Amino acid sequence: MIKLLYATFASKDEAVLISHKLLSEKLIACANVIDGSTSVYNWNGETKEQSEVILFAKTSDDVAEKAVSRIKELHSYDVPCVLILPIDSGFPPFMEWVKEQTINP
Repeated sequence: MIKLLYATFASKDEAVLISHKLLSEKLIACANVIDGSTSVYNWNGETKEQSEVILFAKTSDDVAEKAVSRIKELHSYDVPCVLILPIDSGFPPFMEWVKEQTINP
């Protein structure tokens, strides 16, 4: 089974840098970085609105939690948005490729 990681970042550079690190550590198979989103949220009693970058990364069950921990280590936010979303089905060859790419030696 594979998982989809969803995370937000303050900048495209940060999202791309972290994507490269996760990829080199075999914690993700691939990532999509989507620039230009706007987040609206409450923080410390104030409503905030800021530009953010969205990261979607494909990973396997085996390393999903490790990937979340690594994002937290590298992220600039104190409390980053990092979610693990289940994937119920998909194109079998792609799903198998994701598993193969995230096998840690």
